[in-house]
Amino acid sequence: MALSDKLEKRDASPVKALIASVTGYAMDGFDLLILGFMLPAIAIGLSLTTSEAGSLVTWTLLGAVVGGMFFGQLSDLYGRVRMLTLCILTFSIFTGLCSVAQGYWDLLFFRTLAGFGLGGEFGIGMALIAETWPASKRNQASSYVGMGWQVGVLAAALLTPLLLPHIGWRGMFLVGLLPALVSLVVRHSMSEPAEFVKAAKSPVSFRRRFTDLFKDGPTTKASLGVIVLTSVQNFGYYGLMIWMPSYLSKKFGFSLMASGTWTAVTVLGMAFGIWLFGQLADRYGRKRMFLLYQAGAALMVIAYANLDDPTVMLFAGAVMGIFVNGMIGGYGALISDLYPAQIRATAQNVLFNFGRAAGGFGPLVVGAVALHYSFSAAIMLLASLYVVAMAATVWLLPPCLSGVVKKLQEA
Repeated sequence: MALSDKLEKRDASPVKALIASVTGYAMDGFDLLILGFMLPAIAIGLSLTTSEAGSLVTWTLLGAVVGGMFFGQLSDLYGRVRMLTLCILTFSIFTGLCSVAQGYWDLLFFRTLAGFGLGGEFGIGMALIAETWPASKRNQASSYVGMGWQVGVLAAALLTPLLLPHIGWRGMFLVGLLPALVSLVVRHSMSEPAEFVKAAKSPVSFRRRFTDLFKDGPTTKASLGVIVLTSVQNFGYYGLMIWMPSYLSKKFGFSLMASGTWTAVTVLGMAFGIWLFGQLADRYGRKRMFLLYQAGAALMVIAYANLDDPTVMLFAGAVMGIFVNGMIGGYGALISDLYPAQIRATAQNVLFNFGRAAGGFGPLVVGAVALHYSFSAAIMLLASLYVVAMAATVWLLPPCLSGVVKKLQEA
């Protein structure tokens, strides 16, 4: 019996699909940010160097890249809901093992495989949204998924300073399992989207799921444009969010609680920016919003680099967050519109996780530039990258998605 005949014929609930995707992506954000807050404690507990501690973040993200490609393929073959559940189980097992790590190498191994499980969350969730929500509200629904990450980050910023002194970094890894349990419960009763069930009747080969991302000139340009946009956004996000608490602590003497407050305010700005992107993109068009947000990010990081007052930096961080991370509200809908259902999850995870891989070097590059020059110099580097993203938006993304999607999706 064909896979499509085994799947439920009723369409997946849009609300359940949204909840499943949001909680999964919230888990991603919570896990990576508690890791950022815990790096000093982990370094002391396991006698790690600064480079080794920073590499834990990088290898988590690199694991996510490989996992994204792997689970994206399986999702296009076996189903969105099934693979989301498998992602959660993989993440849960290896995150739990992180709590018993005895040294750098075993912790690095567990973190990499936990990232492997995380990697599929974004792309599969976005594919699920695209196949259960109407096109007229796709930007809004995708932005809600992007906001899920910020919910997880905000929870990490608020809970870590309260819990870390009492339960230690090993206990925090166990706390990180809670969102995974919630996601498993939500997904238990979900069915596969009708669009996927239909597409499963005409599957494409393993090779074509990759090669179709670059099958002709317009598709290749669009894919390269998405890679540049996601790379810049992830590089800037991780470069700022991983090292900013340490920077504030060293420059202004912020305590862990004060750094958590700064992170929380910035994350609230990011969440608002993501929500606003979805609202504006459905009304005025995604491409215009990408350019507006990229220009805003470049200007705000330059302004931020020249601030010295901690109170002003607190509120300026929220404004900067609107533009620096608000763009993620449009990636899911953009990629979903560019590629057909047979390769949609693969496209989501390959293209976004390629950007996530580039973003994984953000903490290393920002840290190196800050060490040899200054944190302000590192911020200025980020500003120049947003200008590159603007060029990619203008020259590589389709000028009008509504007029080009059908062409890009032709078999």
